[in-house]
Parts: sequence; C-alpha cells; structure tokens
Amino acid sequence: MFQLIMMLLLFFPKNVVSDPTGGEFNFNGFLYAAGSAHLKSNGLFRLTNTTAQTAGQVFYNYPLRFKDSPNGTVFSFSTTFIFAIASHYGADNGHGLAFVLCPTRGLSNVDPTQYLGLFNSTNMGDPSNHIVAVELDTVQTAEFNDIDSNHVGIDINSVISEVASSAGYFNDDGTFVNLFLSSGDPMQVWIEYESKQKQLNVTLHPLDVSKPKTPLLSLEKDLSPYLLEYMYVGFSSSTGIRTASHYILGWTFKMNGTAPDIDTAHLPEVPRFDQPRDQSVKGVMAITLSLSGITMLIVLILGLWLFLKRKKLLEVIEDWEVQFGPHRFAYKDLHTATKGFKDTELLGKGGFGKVFKGTLPVSNIEIAVKMVSHDSRQGMREFIAEIATIGRLRHPNLVRLLGYCRRKGELYLVYDCMPKGSLDKFLYHQQNGNLDWSKRFKIIKDVASGLCYLHQQWMQVIIHRDIKPANILLDGNMNAKLGDFGLAKLCDHGIDPQTSYVAGTLGYISPELSRTGKASTSSDVFAFGVVMLEIACGRKPVLPRASESEMVLTDWVLECWENGDILQVVDQRIGQEYIEEQVKLVLKLGLLCSHPVAAIRPNMSSIIQFLDSVAQLPHNLLDIMSAQEINRGAQISCEAGNSPQSSSLASLTFTESFVSHGR
Repeated sequence: MFQLIMMLLLFFPKNVVSDPTGGEFNFNGFLYAAGSAHLKSNGLFRLTNTTAQTAGQVFYNYPLRFKDSPNGTVFSFSTTFIFAIASHYGADNGHGLAFVLCPTRGLSNVDPTQYLGLFNSTNMGDPSNHIVAVELDTVQTAEFNDIDSNHVGIDINSVISEVASSAGYFNDDGTFVNLFLSSGDPMQVWIEYESKQKQLNVTLHPLDVSKPKTPLLSLEKDLSPYLLEYMYVGFSSSTGIRTASHYILGWTFKMNGTAPDIDTAHLPEVPRFDQPRDQSVKGVMAITLSLSGITMLIVLILGLWLFLKRKKLLEVIEDWEVQFGPHRFAYKDLHTATKGFKDTELLGKGGFGKVFKGTLPVSNIEIAVKMVSHDSRQGMREFIAEIATIGRLRHPNLVRLLGYCRRKGELYLVYDCMPKGSLDKFLYHQQNGNLDWSKRFKIIKDVASGLCYLHQQWMQVIIHRDIKPANILLDGNMNAKLGDFGLAKLCDHGIDPQTSYVAGTLGYISPELSRTGKASTSSDVFAFGVVMLEIACGRKPVLPRASESEMVLTDWVLECWENGDILQVVDQRIGQEYIEEQVKLVLKLGLLCSHPVAAIRPNMSSIIQFLDSVAQLPHNLLDIMSAQEINRGAQISCEAGNSPQSSSLASLTFTESFVSHGR
C-alpha cells in the first residue's frame, strides 16, 4: 500500500496539489502572500501600503479545478469578497486592485502602476497569459482606454477591459447609485460565472445594501479558451507614484454553486489615513504647551533649527499645478536620491542640462534625474501639462518618464534608469567597440518601433524633436529605448503643430526645420535617418576636419553609393560578420529618411515595413537621391505652399505614394 501511495504522488502533476476544501473555501488561512502583501492576525490582509511603485499579491494556496479536462468547458463558479481602499492623508490613490484567475500561484515579472501587478509592458494581450481578472481601478489610464478614474472592468490577458462601468450599483427601481472606490469604506463584490449561459456577472454594493438583483457588469463570453484545467485564484494590487492601502476583509469561493455570504458582523477594522497631517502637528503643539517653559523653549529652538536646515529643500506648489500632481516628485526626495546632486552621481550632460543617477528613498527604485535648462519663451504651466501627458506613455522602446519636479524656476525630469547608458557611448567611447551588426540592427528597429508609437499609435501625435544617439538608451539586455522628452511637442492627429523656434541638435535638424522653425513628424524622420547612417558608419553626422567629400555623413554615403561601393562607409569595428543586404538596406533607407525634401521621406510605419522586409525600397531610389536640383526645387515649391506632386516632381509622384503607403 505504501508503494502504491508513493507511485501516485510521483505521477501526480507537481503543480497540481489536491485542494483540501474541494473547491470551496471561506477565508480559511490557506493563503500565499507575495510582494508588498501582508496577512494580519486579525483576519485582515493588506495588498499594498505607502510604498510607491510596488505590487502585492495574495492567492489561495492550492489550485482549483475549473475544467474536467484540458479541453473541457469551464465549470460555473462564484466568489464574493469585501475590500477597502484607504487613501493616505487625502492623497490621490493608486492604482487599484483586481481579483484574478491565473495558472500560477502568484505572478512574476510584472509591473506595478497601471498594470495592477498583473502584466508588464511586453506581455500585455499575450494569449499565453491565461489570465482573467476583475479590476477595481482608481486611476484613469488613457493608453488602456479607461473610462474614468473610478471604474470596474473585466479583463482577459490584458488590462484593457472587455467591458467596464463606473463604480456603483443599481437599485431595484433601476436607478444607478455611484460609489467611490477609494473612500476607505468596505464594499462587497460578487463575481459569478454561469457555465451554460457562458456569462460572467460582476456586482458591487456597500455593506448596508443587500446584493442588487441587477449586476453592474455582464460579459457573455466562453471562458474555456482562456482558463486552463487547473487555475489559482487570488488578488493583485499596485501603487505607482500614487499610493494607497488596499485591503481584503473577507473572501469566500465556491465551484459549481453560490459562494457563501460573508458574516459582516465580525469583519476586521480598516486602518484610516484620512486625518490631515496638520492634526498631528496640533497634537504636538498641545503637548508642548503643557510642558514647562524650558522644555517649550528647547522645542522651539530645535524646530527653528530644523526649519532653517530644510528650508533649501522646500518648494511651492501653485494651485494650477495640483492637477498634475500624480507626476510631481518632491525635491527633497530627488535631493536624497542623488546624494545632493553630487558629481559622483553624474551620468552625463548636454546642451539642455545634466543627468544624475539616483535611488528613490523607501521604494529603492533606480532613477535618472535630468536638470532641464527650461526655455523661458514657453510658459511653465503649458510645459508641465505636456510633461504630465508624456508621463502616461508606455511602450517597451520608450524610456518611462516617471514625473517631474519644479523648484525655484528649475525643472527636473525623472526617468527610469537605463543601466547600459546611451548609444553614443558605445559608438564613440567604448574601447573595444563591442556593438556587432546584429545588435546595431536591433537597436535601429527598437527605436523605429518607439518612434512609430509616438507619431502614429498614441492618442496624440508626439514629435520628439531631439533624436540622436545620446537620447537612445540601453537597458540591461541591450534593448534600445528612446528617451529625453524635454523638447517634445504634442498635437492632435491631423493638426499641424505650431512651433516658432528651432530645437534639436546640429546635424540632426532637417532643412525645412532650420528655415521655418516648424517641427513635424517628418523632421523626426530626418533625424532618425541620420541616426541610422550613424549607427551603420560609426561616425558623427558632421566631421569639420574631414575632407570635403567626407565632411557631411549623408553626402559621403550617397557619393559612395553613386560610385558603386556603398559598403565602403560601414564601421570597421563591426567586423565581417554581417548580412550585406541588411546593411545596404539600412544605408539606403537612412538616406531616404534624411532626404532634403520632407514630402519624399517615408512615415514610421513604412520604415518598419522596410526594416522587416515586408515592403521593398523603390527600384529607382538612387535616381531620387541623386536629383539634387529637383530636390531643391521641390523644397522651395513645398515651402511656398504648392503640392509636393507638382510638375517638378512628376517623376517622383509614384515613389512618394509608394513610400507613404507601402506595397
């Protein structure tokens, strides 16, 4: 008998341990906590606290069987839980919590903030996630199409909800009552899946109201393709720059039946943080006044000393700036993180400011802080509004702008820290020049992907205006990310951005930008074309001491191409291990992108098609690049307001259409 039992244990799947409750449990202690989560002895468990940029998870310790076979139909199930989200001293809250079904006990390699500790920027929407969740979201994220900053949504393999509704419940007469998720008041949620009808219902209500008959959300969808035979159930929550404490006070679950209701008479109390900080100060003052005169004098002297010591770290927050609060850092935190902006923490410097590395206190997140020499011609309010908008961008090939800080007219931009530094260091300052061609080609494709997102895929058009190797940063795995949005401009799709002065770096500024001062997506493409050539050739755009033929990079590459030896320009440090056709593609595409006529340059989606070999470059591209007289005439014509497809460009009309739209 003993041998039989041992054989059964050996052949039973290791990740499937028998659930001692048979698919029904009542908050009975079989729980697993990870991240910032903490299980308290009074029955309360907390998912997050005041720590920024963190995620907390609590899962039932055993997998539950949701199907009778891997390809079977998902059983009916029901769960209910009571939660509370407590704000910290009236601060904005972030980012919410989610009930989650997933294949593993806990989720690894996830991001906090708007991802709720469920996903990261690379696996969003991946069908291999096999994650179904119900989110209680307290921050509106535009890139995820959130309807507001106080909503409930049903998510499948992504935090872009299948269906969503503002938080609340329906009375029996059909009227809708709003609820504020971050009020700190306990609320109850019911999540019920009916297998036969293939319908998932979500109901929310306060504790003093019986479960409404009409659910808040209903999703008619067969969950069988998304759930595996065995799944774990639990909760996940996260904070970003905004923080809040997310609590679960009670939880029951039942497979093939209705989850038992929760006894609300014996719930643990929710810690409150709604006392404003000045109340504690008043308490201290009351105690101080009751002390002897000598003690009071000592306290006052000590307080005055501390005030004078920290006065240099104080900052003023104007009323209009409150709306951008989620992206605003305290100067004292940045001062501490960078060790007082010491030179030992300096990562680099350029024409628009110095960049320091740092580690945020409490959260220990590594950051890069750029001190921006802000152009006084643009109002600080408008500038910060744009910074707050850009701070919502999330793409694997963009450096995250975490926020900003403003103090005494100085502006500080806070980014994710990129451990490998900037691309220009690898191109010009590495002793061994250890960037082989495969790495260089991937860097080009990474930057193209990020720039395409800025130009064509986000809700607004973002013109970077300073694309160059110094602003292309590399993470620990040599993935390239476009950074430094200190000069970026926003406009709506189809609207011409209005700028009145030239911004950028010499060598990367397009001809039309230098004459008119009007930046556009096309001027970004010009700079990207120069960068492509720079990566392939391993030299800067302009070499003042070089011969006349080699002084300007674009002219040199074009001349070598016309002479039949375009590979002559390739950086010798790459070695011989490269694909010739791939290198030629980059050189020719770089020339096309940096064409002096803006109308002939391709857009970023077409560039990606060329790099992926989905589309082919025009067969007469060399003729187009060599037609300098036509190019100059076309430029003048375009700037005068004439169509780029006028008679002077008749021979290029097909090409212009081709590179804009692909095959």
